[in-house]
Amino acid sequence: MKARVTHLRHVDVAVPNYEDLVEFYGGVWGLTKVDGDTGVTFFAAEGSPEQFIYRIRKAAEKRLDLVAFGAEDAAAVDSLAADLAADGVRFASEPGKLQTPGGGYGFRFFDPEGRTIEVSSDVAERPYRELDPRESIPVAINHVVLTSKDRQATQAFYADKLGFEMSDWIPFMGFFRCNTNHHSLAISDGDVVTLNHVAFEVRGIDEMMRGAGRVLKDGRAKVMMGPGRHSAGDNTFYYFFDPEGNVSEYTAEVEQILDDNAWTPREHPPTDMWGTAAMPGRPAAGPGGPGGPAAVANLPPVRAARPDDALPVRMRTEDPGLWVAPPV
Repeated sequence: MKARVTHLRHVDVAVPNYEDLVEFYGGVWGLTKVDGDTGVTFFAAEGSPEQFIYRIRKAAEKRLDLVAFGAEDAAAVDSLAADLAADGVRFASEPGKLQTPGGGYGFRFFDPEGRTIEVSSDVAERPYRELDPRESIPVAINHVVLTSKDRQATQAFYADKLGFEMSDWIPFMGFFRCNTNHHSLAISDGDVVTLNHVAFEVRGIDEMMRGAGRVLKDGRAKVMMGPGRHSAGDNTFYYFFDPEGNVSEYTAEVEQILDDNAWTPREHPPTDMWGTAAMPGRPAAGPGGPGGPAAVANLPPVRAARPDDALPVRMRTEDPGLWVAPPV
């Protein structure tokens, strides 16, 4: 089945600590402020034609506002909207002209756990450029990971309704693609429904380390895990808790799947293949460490969700924005 979306456009969040977070992402993290009004700011990546890849809105509670995907054209938007409506999916807005930077045509709906999802086409592109070697700012948004209380059902929705293909999995997370990128979306087990993290792609490993060094020196963001290299996706990573407790990742060298027919999804160990990364209070898990490879047939298993005391309270709290469309 061909994916009915083409790529991840942007991820939007709302936070009480608005001014500080806007300064963080527009400063030390390396995004470019492109638009905004009172209480909302849009950020682009210098290497991406997307009008914006991240949006921050001021709100009383921290929440995920929405995840936005692109579609091939207006006909594809209308076709998807008609099929979702026929399947009883609840809409947040009907197909129409978008009022966000770049305009375009799209609609919003709720996924099975209440997250607001947008699908759009015909959004005007912004000027972009190839980043220079050692320029340690994001090239683009690469993927978003969502935490689910019912991973099996959530994965089935994105596969069956939006046409995402499973690329690989680890015991507690499935990785899904809608283009050649190994994963633009991943779904993780959890005790609550919430945003897991957003991954920002940088030019390469050197740029990832330089960017991480800048963030470490700044001191406002705390390391969650890194540096390391994943097995699933083969990408390098460095995860940080931003000043509001959201997890953002610098990543590079994400695997590209150029031939769907030659690709077979498989289970990977949930480890850092370098053996250098560790979550606070936990030892690094290298290739021979806990969670090593296992022979798995058919569909990926879904483990029972477990509370993770290594995560901050904000990541163990149900997102208050479920089934409530953002005002912007």
